[in-house]
Amino acid sequence: MNKDTWKLEDIYQNQEEWEKDLRQIETLIEKIDAYQGRLGESADTFFTALDLSTQIQQLIEKVYCYARMKRDEDNSNPTAQALFGRAATLLTRVDTALSFINPEILELSANTISILRQDHRFSLYKHYIEDILRQKPHTLSGAEEQVVARAGEITRAPDEIFKMLNNADLTFPVICDDQGNEIEITKGNFISLMQNKSRRVRRETFQALYGTYRKLENTFAAALNAGVKRDIFYAEVHRHQSARAASLFTDNIPSAVYDSLVHTVRSNLKQMHRYMKLRKKILGLDELHMYDIYVPLVDVEWQIPYPEAVEMLKKGVAVLGDSYGKVLAEGLDSSWVDIYERKGKTAGAYCDSIYGVHPFILLNYQNNLDSAFTLAHEMGHAMHFYYSDKNQPFIYSQPAIFTAEVASTVHESLLMEHLLQTTKDSRKKIYLINYYLELYRTTLFRQTMFAEFEQVIHTRAEKGETLTTQFLKEEYHKLNTAYHGEEMIIDSEIDMEWARIPHFYDAFYVYKYATGLSAAASLVHQILTKGEPAVERYISFLKKGCSDYPLHLLQEAGVDMTSPQPVQDAINRFAGLLDELEKLTA
Repeated sequence: MNKDTWKLEDIYQNQEEWEKDLRQIETLIEKIDAYQGRLGESADTFFTALDLSTQIQQLIEKVYCYARMKRDEDNSNPTAQALFGRAATLLTRVDTALSFINPEILELSANTISILRQDHRFSLYKHYIEDILRQKPHTLSGAEEQVVARAGEITRAPDEIFKMLNNADLTFPVICDDQGNEIEITKGNFISLMQNKSRRVRRETFQALYGTYRKLENTFAAALNAGVKRDIFYAEVHRHQSARAASLFTDNIPSAVYDSLVHTVRSNLKQMHRYMKLRKKILGLDELHMYDIYVPLVDVEWQIPYPEAVEMLKKGVAVLGDSYGKVLAEGLDSSWVDIYERKGKTAGAYCDSIYGVHPFILLNYQNNLDSAFTLAHEMGHAMHFYYSDKNQPFIYSQPAIFTAEVASTVHESLLMEHLLQTTKDSRKKIYLINYYLELYRTTLFRQTMFAEFEQVIHTRAEKGETLTTQFLKEEYHKLNTAYHGEEMIIDSEIDMEWARIPHFYDAFYVYKYATGLSAAASLVHQILTKGEPAVERYISFLKKGCSDYPLHLLQEAGVDMTSPQPVQDAINRFAGLLDELEKLTA
C-alpha cells in the first residue's frame, strides 16, 4: 500500500463489502417503515424505532463517506462517480424513510413524554429528544417532512455543480516561475505561488487564476444563486425568519453571537488597516496590491517536508499530555492521511471520521509552512473526532461545526506558540509572527468578511432579487475595501473570489471559523498559563462530542462565547503581534 495515501480499506476491504452494507441499509429501511405512525404505541416500540434509526444512520454514514472519499481521490474516475451517485441516492432514501420520526415525537402528549422519561433507555436519548422538542415550531407533519426529504438529491445540485466545475472541469494557465520554468497554476499551488518573492509571479498567478474564474462568472453566479435559494427554501419551509436564523438554530446559537462577532470585528478594523500599512512599509512598496497580501515579509527559505511537519506538530501539542500525543502519533503512522496533490483529486483539505473506524484526512501538501499548519488544523479535527467517537454513542459522536473549529484552531495556535518560543533566528521569528498575523487575518477578519457577504447575498435573495454577477462582484469589492483600508489597492480580479469559496454552499458556516479562533485563543492561553487543570478541561471538552449545545460545552471548557470578550481578546492578541513585528522591523 502507498504510505502517502489514506487507507480506505480500514472501512471496506473491497466494493463487495460496501455493497453488502448498502443492501443492509435497504433492508433496514423496510423495517423502519413498519414503525411509522406507531411511536406513541409503547415504550418498547418507541425505543426500538430509535435504535433502528441510529443503526441506519451509522451505516449510511459509513457507506456515503466511503463513496465520497473514493471519488475525492480522483473526481474524473467514472467508477468512483457512479459509486458516489448511488450513495447519494441512498442517502436521500434514508432521509425520507427517517423523516417521520421527529414529527411523531413532537406529536406525543406531555403524559407520554413523561412516561418515556421514566424508562432507563431514555437516559441515552435525553439530549437528543429534548433537542427535537426544541424544534417543534420548525417541524412539519410526517408527510410534509417526507416531501422535503425527497427533495434532498435535487437541492444538493448546486454543491455538485460547483464541485465539478471547480475540481474537475476548471483548468488554469501556465506561467513562468521566478526561475523561468513553466508551471501550471493549480488550486493546490496557488498560495505557494502567491508567496513567491517575485512580484511578477504573484501578479501573473493572481490575474490568471481569477481571470479563469471570470470566464465562467455567469455559471458560478447561477450555481451560487441556486445554492442561496435552496437555503431560503429550507428556511421558509421550516418556518424560520431567515436562512441565517435556520442555520444558527441548528446549534442553538443566538443571533446575537453572530451580530456581536461582526460588530466587534468591524469596530476593530483599524488593527487590520494598521497591518496593511505595516506590510506595505516592510515590503517597501509604493502600492500594496491584493497579490502582495500573502508574500512573507522576510525572505526565508523554509522548506518543510511532510515528515518534518509531523514532528513539529507532535512537539507543538506535547503540552496536551503523553496520552494525547500517543493517539496523534498512532493516527499519523496508520494512514489516516492522503497527503499529496494529484490530478483529479479534490482540492483543499478536510477531515472526516467514520464511527467505529477512525478519522481520515485529505491534504494537498506543498512542503511549506502553510501546509504544515493545514496538517495541524485537520489533525485538530481528527483528535476531536477520535475522542468523541471513543467516549460518546453514535448519536452524540459528531461534534457541531461550531465546536469542531475550536479544536482545529487550538492545534494551529499551540504549534505557533511552540515555534515562537523555540525559534532564535530573528528573521524566522519575523516570518512566524507574520504567519501568525496571517492566521488571524484569514481566520478572524477574512472569515468575518465572508460572513458579512453571506448575510448580504441571502438578504437580497430573501427580498426576491436575483444574485447577478455584477451585484456579487460589487458587494464583494465593497467589503474588501472596508476590511483592508486605504493602504490596499483593491484589484478588480479579487471581485471574483466569491466564485471559488466552497463554504458559501454551506449556509452561514464561515463565521464559525472566526468564533472558533476566538475560543481557541482563550483555551490556548489557559492551557499555557494554567497547565494541567486547563488541559483536563480541554480533553473533557473533546470527549463530549455533541452531547450538549456548543455554547454550553465551551462554557464548561472555560470560554463564554455569548460575550464579545473572546473575540476582543483575539483581536488584542493580533494587535500585540503587530507591536512585536514593529519592534523587530524598526
